[in-house]
Amino acid sequence: MNTAQANPTIMSSPFVAKDKFGPFRLKRLIVVLIYFTLAVAPGELGPLTRGLMVDAYVQVASFVAATLLLFYGAERVFNFDIGHSLQKAKGYQVPLAALLGSTPGCGGAVVVVAAYSSGNVGFGAVVAALTATMGDAAFLLIATRPDAALVVLPLSLVAGVVMGWTLDALKIGGPVAEASGQCELAPEVGRTRIKDYLYLAIALPGLVIGISQLAQVDLEAVYGDFMIWVGLTGTIVGLLIWSTSDLQAMTNAKDSPVTRMAEETSFITVWVIGAYLAFDYVVAYAGLDLKAMFNSIGVLLPMIGIIIGFIPGCGPQVLVSTFYINGLIPFSALMGNAISNDGDALFPAIALNPRVAMLATLYSAFPAVLLAYLFHFLAPGFMN
Repeated sequence: MNTAQANPTIMSSPFVAKDKFGPFRLKRLIVVLIYFTLAVAPGELGPLTRGLMVDAYVQVASFVAATLLLFYGAERVFNFDIGHSLQKAKGYQVPLAALLGSTPGCGGAVVVVAAYSSGNVGFGAVVAALTATMGDAAFLLIATRPDAALVVLPLSLVAGVVMGWTLDALKIGGPVAEASGQCELAPEVGRTRIKDYLYLAIALPGLVIGISQLAQVDLEAVYGDFMIWVGLTGTIVGLLIWSTSDLQAMTNAKDSPVTRMAEETSFITVWVIGAYLAFDYVVAYAGLDLKAMFNSIGVLLPMIGIIIGFIPGCGPQVLVSTFYINGLIPFSALMGNAISNDGDALFPAIALNPRVAMLATLYSAFPAVLLAYLFHFLAPGFMN
C-alpha cells in the first residue's frame, strides 16, 4: 500500500487540536498524566489500573504490533501501490475497496476515502470500505475472540461488497472530480528512532506472553514479574510515542515499517487501555450490574450498537467490543456495530465531503440492521 506514490493522502483531522507543549501534544499529555495518576493511585485503584494496562498490552498491543509490522514489511518488500491499483481496478473497485476496509485498523478505509476525494474511485467503493471496516476494534476482537472475528470480518466484507455494488448499479452517488480540502499524510518521521526500536524490542516478548495466554499457559507460574515488567514498560513507551506524535489516522508510507508499527500500535493501544479501564472501573466501583441492565432492554441492544457505530472514531467501538468480550452484550449487537462503524476513516470523510460522509454512513445502516436482527431473532445464542 504505497500511499506516498499513489497520493491518496490523508487530511489532518479538523477535530484534533494542534496545540503543543514542547515536544508533546498538550491534550495527549493530559491523557497520559491521567493514566499515570490512576496507575500510581493508593489503595486498590493503582494495582487494578496497572493490571489492566498489562492486560491491554499483552492481550492486544503485542498482536497489533506483530500484524502491522508484517503488513508494512510486506508492503515495503513488494512495493505494492494500492492507490494505483484502485484507480485501474474499474469493475473490481468495490470488492477491492471492501477488502481494504476489512483489514484491521482504519488505514485501508482511509485510503479509499482519500482516493474518492481525488476522483479515483466511485461512491460505491467508499460505502463498501466504510461498511466493511471495523476500525481498531478489529484488533481487539482478533486478539481476544478470534472465533467471533472469523464471523464478523468476512460478513462485514460481504455486506460492503453487496452494498457498494447495489449503489453503483442504481447509479447512486459517483466519483468526485476534485477534493474539497487539502490533504496530507502524517508528517514523515525520517530515520527509525530509538524509541521505535525500543517498542519493537518490548513487543517481541509481549507477543510471546500473549500467545502463551491464548494457549492457556499459567502466566504467573511461567513469567512471574517479567510479564508485569514487559506490559508496563511497553505501555509507558507507547504512551511516550503517542503523546509526541502528529499521527491522526495513518502513518506516512515513506517511514520505515518499524516506525509505522510503533506509531500506529501506540495510537490504537491508548483507546484499548481506555476501554479496559472504563469497563473494569464501572464493574469494580459503580456497583452496576451491566449484564442485567443490558438484558432488560433486549431487542434494542442491536440498534444501540448500530447507533454507537455512527459516532466517528474508534474509542466507542472498542468499548462495544469490550462489552461483547466480557459477555455483556450479544453477538447481534457486536455485528450491527461492526458494520455501521467507520472508525477514524469518518474523520477525513467529513472533512473532505460532509454530505458524502453522512450518506455513506447512513447506507451502511441497512446491512447493519438486517444482519444484526437476523442474528438476534434467528440465532440469539450464537457466539455468546
